Amino acid sequence: MKAAVIVFPGSNCDRDLKVALTQSMGREPAMVWHGDSELPDTDLIAIPGGFSYGDYLRAGAMAANSPIMREVVRKAESGTPVVAICNGFQIATETGMLPGALLRNASQKFVCKDVDLLVISENERFVGGFQQSQVVRFPVAHHDGNFYADADTLDELEAEGQIAFKYVTPEGEITDEANPNGSLNNIAGIYNKAGNVLGLMPHPERLISEVLGGTDGKTFFDHLVNSIV
Repeated sequence: MKAAVIVFPGSNCDRDLKVALTQSMGREPAMVWHGDSELPDTDLIAIPGGFSYGDYLRAGAMAANSPIMREVVRKAESGTPVVAICNGFQIATETGMLPGALLRNASQKFVCKDVDLLVISENERFVGGFQQSQVVRFPVAHHDGNFYADADTLDELEAEGQIAFKYVTPEGEITDEANPNGSLNNIAGIYNKAGNVLGLMPHPERLISEVLGGTDGKTFFDHLVNSIV
């Protein structure tokens, strides 16, 4: 299997993602600079977290217009799996690969902590390593993670099984207190209609070892890689 990680000026999780994918694949992914216009032959595209272009203008807006993103969008439309994490999620909404938008956190503060997530969808490729309705734990680290969409889009995401994760209590309860950023419906991650693009605010690449505090992220990447091979 071959994977590609897109690198932007201001990315700070691209190397973490490289480590996570290398651990799961047994080989290093290609690190593709945002200014490139072509992708190498790849089975998976990963858009990392960070602060591309310093989050100037609007988080993810400038990166969405990088030359490489035209090719990423084209590959996604042809069915190539894409996982877009944190700033990557913001970029994916800015390019139109995913619906909705990521607004400033409701608290107006940067949030950095581990959160509990309920596995919502049955998308085997991305969450098949977990049980349905299982509670998993990933870290969040963002200032603009407040997911917003209009009422019709929210209804469609719920009805069509396009919600991947929701913020919950450790017991799996969907509450306002469990929501770190004010996201509507406690949404932490969503899919596109085709199911091959996943955007999520939490960082699975930051929990891939007991040394780091947990292995739910390793489970995520191991299954993702195995589902594509």
